[in-house]
Amino acid sequence: MPDEEEPARGAHFVQSLERGLTVVRAFSAERPSMTLSEVARETDLTRAAARRFLLTLADLGYVRTDGRLFSLTPRVLDLGYAYVASAGLPDVAQPHLEDLSARVHESASVSVLEGDDVLYVARVATSRIMAVAITVGTRFPASATSMGRVLLAGRDERDLEAYLDRVELRPLTRFTVTDPDELRAELRRVREQGYSIVDQELEEGLRSLAAPVRDAEGRVIAAANVSAHANRSSIEDVRRDLLPALLETASRIESDLASVSRRGSGR
Repeated sequence: MPDEEEPARGAHFVQSLERGLTVVRAFSAERPSMTLSEVARETDLTRAAARRFLLTLADLGYVRTDGRLFSLTPRVLDLGYAYVASAGLPDVAQPHLEDLSARVHESASVSVLEGDDVLYVARVATSRIMAVAITVGTRFPASATSMGRVLLAGRDERDLEAYLDRVELRPLTRFTVTDPDELRAELRRVREQGYSIVDQELEEGLRSLAAPVRDAEGRVIAAANVSAHANRSSIEDVRRDLLPALLETASRIESDLASVSRRGSGR
C-alpha cells in the first residue's frame, strides 16, 4: 500500500518535474552554494542528470553559476508568490491594513512583485485617490510605485541589473523617473533606508510610501504602503506622520506570517 502521507502516483506523474524540484529543494541556508557533485549527491541523481536540471534552471533564471558553484537566485521566490498571493498573505495582511487605514485616515495596500509589475493582493481604500480604481488584482509598473521600488530593492544586484536592462521606463507623469541610472541610485537608497517614497510618478497628485514585508529568512516577499493626496500631505508630512505607523504595520504582518508558517510546518 502507498504511504498515507504521500499520494499515490498515477499515470500522469512526471518524474522529470519531480527531479527538477528536488534539485531546487536541495539548496538551503546550510547549503546555499554547491558543486555539481554535491547536488548529485544530495539529490541521488547522476552527475549527468543533475547537470541537465541545473543548466535548465539556470536558463530559466532560477539558478546561477560561476562555472563551478551553483546557487539559487531570488527568482525562485516567484514560485511561491502565487501561493502567498492567493492564500496566507491577504488574509494575514487585511486586518492590519484596516487598522493602519483607521489610524492614519489614508488608503493602505499590500502587493507582491509579479514579473515587472506590482500586483495588489490586499487593500483598504478610504477614498478614491487615483483616476483608475485600485482593487485586489490591480497591476502597475514596479518602477514607478513605492511598493515596486521596495520589492525591487529587495532583489540582489544581478537581478536588479537584469531588470534595468530589460524594462522600459515610460514617463507616466512629468515626474516619473525614466533614467536607469537615476532609478538604480534610488533603489539603492531605498535598500539602505528601508522604505520608499514616490512623489507623483505614477499619477500626478498622488504620493505614496511603502515598506518591505520580509519572511523569516529576511527576504522581501511583499510590500505594504499608504497613499495620500499631494495637496494635503507634503513629503515631510508623509515621512513624519505615516512612516512610523507603516513600519509598525509591516512588522506586525511579518510576525503573523511567521506564526502561520510555524503552525503550517507543525513547529
